[in-house]
Amino acid sequence: MRHTESKDIRAVPEIERPVPSPGRGARFGSDALAETLRDLDIPFIALTPGASFRGLHDSIVNHLGNERPKLLLCLHEEHAVAIAHGWAKVTGRPMAAAVHANVGLMHATMAVFNAWCDRVPVLVIGATGPVDAARRRPWIDWIHTARDQGALLRGYVKWDDQPASVEAARESLLRATWLAATAPMAPVYVNLDAGLQEAPLEDALPPLDPARYRPQASTAPPLNLLARTAHALRQATRPVILAGRLSRDGAAWGRRVALAETLGARVITDLKLGAAFPTDHPLHAGSPGIYLVPEALDALRTADAVLSLDWVDLAGTLKTAFGTAPPPQVIQASLDHVLHNGWSMDHQGFPPVDIHLAADPDAVVAALLAAIGPPDRPLAAAAAIAEPASTAPAADGPISVDAMACALHAATAGRDVSLLHLPLSWNGSAWAFRHPLDFLGSDGGGGVGAGPGLAVGAALALRETGRLPIAVMGDGDFLMGATALWTAVHYRIALLIVIANNGSFFNDEVHQERVARMRGRQVTNKWIGQRMADPEIDLAGIARAQGADAFGPVTQTDMLEAVFAEAVAATSEGRTVVVDVRVAPGYTPAMTAGLTRTAS
Repeated sequence: MRHTESKDIRAVPEIERPVPSPGRGARFGSDALAETLRDLDIPFIALTPGASFRGLHDSIVNHLGNERPKLLLCLHEEHAVAIAHGWAKVTGRPMAAAVHANVGLMHATMAVFNAWCDRVPVLVIGATGPVDAARRRPWIDWIHTARDQGALLRGYVKWDDQPASVEAARESLLRATWLAATAPMAPVYVNLDAGLQEAPLEDALPPLDPARYRPQASTAPPLNLLARTAHALRQATRPVILAGRLSRDGAAWGRRVALAETLGARVITDLKLGAAFPTDHPLHAGSPGIYLVPEALDALRTADAVLSLDWVDLAGTLKTAFGTAPPPQVIQASLDHVLHNGWSMDHQGFPPVDIHLAADPDAVVAALLAAIGPPDRPLAAAAAIAEPASTAPAADGPISVDAMACALHAATAGRDVSLLHLPLSWNGSAWAFRHPLDFLGSDGGGGVGAGPGLAVGAALALRETGRLPIAVMGDGDFLMGATALWTAVHYRIALLIVIANNGSFFNDEVHQERVARMRGRQVTNKWIGQRMADPEIDLAGIARAQGADAFGPVTQTDMLEAVFAEAVAATSEGRTVVVDVRVAPGYTPAMTAGLTRTAS
């Protein structure tokens, strides 16, 4: 049960500082491209090494000195992209991930899809064996060269390119970074020819100012539609705000609260997304969930106007609340339609919308707040915001996820905590979100195995904030992405991962039970092909093997307080920590109801 010993981060010398090379300026194609990444202020490039981008790798290390961008070694390409995804969830800015040729890209595609569905900016840099066949090494360069590598992910990136010269590649990196970070944000892919990277530069590229290639795209709502929206919301007596994909900006958070209070609007949030509104505010309807809880459904069903701030699955939410009956007046503030294509169905159903504000939702809130002004009628006094109710966990029996959350909340009392990831079994009422960094949302695309990489990237981005980064994830998610931990340990990234370990791919047990009931078959067989037992997996051992501090398995509720206190202390000292908690399988009622609806 004891954690492993490791050095305090403050005692560790700087990591991976290269021996300086003679300074002779940019001499190769990849030198110019590395300088472009530096000029774009890309802080890190997460990668699993590959010969297809060996030129760029050398340029970052020996030409730039492994600074801006700094290499982050990962043990799998999925982790590299997931780390960049997690970074962007905190910062709203892209970092880079490099993937090796077609094979590395194939590994990375699930993580790219997650970032796409999460509408997060990531600069994915790929590479191919020399496009000029005469320059390919026998065998290996041939199997690592594809005619249209971007086709592997074109359906779930915002833009991709395979430039044919150093000048074109520099422009491609400028365009890709700008597009990724312009609303609606999404990953982009630039594929660099290995021959282009390694060829000597004939002439130095002319200098340029990267700021001039990142123009601010206007995302303000049209004035006529803004006026209609303000009038509709002023007239509504029971407005509801669906707070969806919104920024981590503190000022924007404050404006959302002010708009809700001005309108007297109930607000609904979603555990698939990052914190968008204080969940213990009197106007918040129920608790956040993957699916709507009864209080949220009641608020929506009695609404006379609905303002969607880039809500994920607006059509499905309205259908759940109103069935085949027409919903009340719907106002949608979103640019998401710009990304919709024929490959992926992540755009969800086509919702009925009376006013569509094609603008960034944070900009819409600011404009509405100015347009609506003070309320026409006095609002009821807001009740004091209080801690969510919690029940002392039972000391015997299996550990419930609620009891685990209660003990973790107590162990972090008085700390600013960022929850980087939460499992499907999490009860939204267990933890109040009062700041945009209190919770960062889910993985976007439902790709199991993303949790560890996302957590590492987010913890890296939070390193200078003083916040305590904690990720809670299922055992299946942890096992698929476990080797992302090595990167956190190696680069001294403080992070606490709590594994809600139910020994099963339990989500699919629920589906198997549903199918068996529909077909009149034996429900008790639902565990077959789902349970991870005989032998049990030593999750803490997997963490220790990579240098992390690890506790567990924790099998009794009365052990949680002491274990979490020690784990939080170790994380506060700058260490990567994992706690394996054996929890009873189960979901909240709203989650179970949502799964039942989707399986019907």
